[in-house]
Amino acid sequence: MSRKYKFHNPSAAYFISFATVYWMDVFTRQEYFSVLANSLEYCRKEKGMEIYAYCFMPSHAHLLFRAANENPSDLIRDFKGFTAKKLIRTIEEHPQESRKEWLLWMMKKAGKKNSNVTKYQFWQQHNKPIELWTDKVIQQKIDYIHNNPAPQSLPTSRNNQNEKLK
Repeated sequence: MSRKYKFHNPSAAYFISFATVYWMDVFTRQEYFSVLANSLEYCRKEKGMEIYAYCFMPSHAHLLFRAANENPSDLIRDFKGFTAKKLIRTIEEHPQESRKEWLLWMMKKAGKKNSNVTKYQFWQQHNKPIELWTDKVIQQKIDYIHNNPAPQSLPTSRNNQNEKLK
């Protein structure tokens, strides 16, 4: 992985993107979307994640955040690990998921290619963090997030006007 895609400054704000394996459209159902939204809210309240803007799309998410505890890599690792387990369990238990077998098969296929995965891989491994170092770059990324297309029936982004980037 290139050096430019790492969390170099633990106190900085970052723009990250992360996607499902094979770019599977998972977040078209409210149950799966809610797992992401609730997990972000938990990280905000309990883990020191300062959220400035985000957008969930059918197969991926964009997030502009800062880790108050100066642990952005650990924070995102834990977020993705928790949501992967929760989303896989939610898919397995969803009684009306018509794509259940296919989704699980794709995640199992991806997991077999990764020695760090025991059964299913939900997220692609990279996050492509981009440090936000100027007001111009911050505004550019917020505009990018707000201008992303998203499912019409789901809430898609949040811009916290009360919090200032440090």
